[in-house]
Amino acid sequence: MASTVMSTSHADSFDLRQAVSDKRMRGMWKLATGYRWFFGLSLFFVSIAAVAKMLTYLLLAHTVDGILGAGTFEINTLLLAGAGFVGLALIEGSSSFFAGTIVARSAERITRRVRNFLFDHLQRLNFTFYDKNKTGDLIQRASSDVDAVRRFFSEEIIGVGRILLPFIVNVITLMFLHVGLGLLSLVSVPFLIMIAIYFFSRIEKKYALFQEQDEVLYGMLQENLSGVRVVKAFARQDYEIARYDKENKEKFKRGRTLLLQHALFWPSSDVLAWSQMITCMVVGATMAINGQISVGTYLAFIGLVTQIVWPIRNLGRLIVQASTGLVSYTRLAEIFAYEREPLEDAVFQPKGNVQGAVEFKNVAFSYDGDKNVLEDISFSVEPGKVVALLGSTGSGKTTLVNMLPRFYDYTGGRLTLDGVDLKDYSRSFLRGQIGIVEQEPFLFSRSIRENITYGVGREVSDDEVYAAAKAAALHEVILSFPDGYNTIVGEKGVTLSGGQKQRTALARTLLKNPRILILDDATSSVDPETEGEIREALRNLMQDRTTFIIAHRIQSVMIADLILVMDQGKIVQMGTHDELVLQEGGIYKQIYDLQSRIEDELEKEIASVGLS
Repeated sequence: MASTVMSTSHADSFDLRQAVSDKRMRGMWKLATGYRWFFGLSLFFVSIAAVAKMLTYLLLAHTVDGILGAGTFEINTLLLAGAGFVGLALIEGSSSFFAGTIVARSAERITRRVRNFLFDHLQRLNFTFYDKNKTGDLIQRASSDVDAVRRFFSEEIIGVGRILLPFIVNVITLMFLHVGLGLLSLVSVPFLIMIAIYFFSRIEKKYALFQEQDEVLYGMLQENLSGVRVVKAFARQDYEIARYDKENKEKFKRGRTLLLQHALFWPSSDVLAWSQMITCMVVGATMAINGQISVGTYLAFIGLVTQIVWPIRNLGRLIVQASTGLVSYTRLAEIFAYEREPLEDAVFQPKGNVQGAVEFKNVAFSYDGDKNVLEDISFSVEPGKVVALLGSTGSGKTTLVNMLPRFYDYTGGRLTLDGVDLKDYSRSFLRGQIGIVEQEPFLFSRSIRENITYGVGREVSDDEVYAAAKAAALHEVILSFPDGYNTIVGEKGVTLSGGQKQRTALARTLLKNPRILILDDATSSVDPETEGEIREALRNLMQDRTTFIIAHRIQSVMIADLILVMDQGKIVQMGTHDELVLQEGGIYKQIYDLQSRIEDELEKEIASVGLS
């Protein structure tokens, strides 16, 4: 029992990246690592069932010729033959049951391992992978393609065994009964296999196209459900339905073409199979009438031919259906082949926390290795200081801060943290030292407490959670909910207001207690009153931490020790607020004047409304 547990544990820990192969059958073979002997055991039971079936037909021939054909027989002999039929049926049935059960369990275990590995692998891929792949595509591969692989192991493999092993046993038996009849039973076999191989290549291509279109529908569905509030807000339901219907029609067309190939295969194989059966029946009956073979031999011959022709016809079906499993394996292998993001690749491992001194020296970055989206970025910040980044959308602000936790590695120049090249730190260490509060914080569909404690990775006391929530001006709000900290926030925090979600994210970051803080436009999507509350929470969060603020409002960056004005991937201005507002003609001065004018006009309008 212990050895079985150890074997299963080893099988579950198998790295499926080793199963990636250009030769798909070899890849499938590797995918079954740790469970192959189960399939061997299953085939053993299939062999027993095949022999039992063959012996049933031989017993039938003996009963007809040797017992019933003798004219006189003892009842005990007939009962013994009947017991033989029952015994063989029990052996065949139980063997088939064990074979099917073993394969089904093995296939489910392989599938569970594939699902677990795929989920784990997706967690460890870099941001570039997700920049290039759509969420709907990945969900489709993790569901539909994984299930196709499951069917390959649970149905196709054991199906081939159930066809080939009885085929071998029955052909050998027929040859012993009558060589001529044995050869006659094989006439259609090559043609059935040729038809199966022909349709295999055609169906494989059609299925790949069908799966590609299925990806499109998965992607549209995922995107639409995620943005359902936007769709409803702009009353674009009819437009979205029309888009979906168009792609669904394309899937229907591809599915119809795929089914047409199946529909052509079955009649073709049925014509051959029935032609073979009728020919064998006519020839065998003629030989029995002419006395060339006995009636018992004829009955056994027809039974054995049935166990040859129809299974071979089903072999064609399995070959055709196997194409879907192989296509799905290829699609999964494409993901397995992606290199994982190394999290523990440290050259330098600090004993404690970092101080937070950051220096950019002529840093450049390119997503595709062709055109730089950041160029000649140079500045430094002392521990505990605040750096603000201001600029238009697409100017490179978010890309710049994304290099700090090594979501992306810079491609030119040098970036250091506490005097050490950033690439010398492991990604896991850096991400443990850096806290990020995004413009649109993501909350999991769990309790508020679970969301606050998510980034800590250790047991957290209630007092710590309460302290973080209080610092984020969230504690009193949470207590107003019926379930308090156990309130389920809903998907993406839908049950919370924008300000409450933002403060939950702040509390999560406070509890993490990072040395470096990144605030990506953390107050842009809330009302002025909530913004004031969040600013107070941010002051608590920023204290004694090196902080990078991305913002569009001058009011959000005025407190910074250093303001970087960015345009088209370059720093075009640098300094404090007081220094930058004196630079006539600069982008910062233009933004400041524009926002000041808007605020003045707004105040005058409010005042005039109040007077009236």
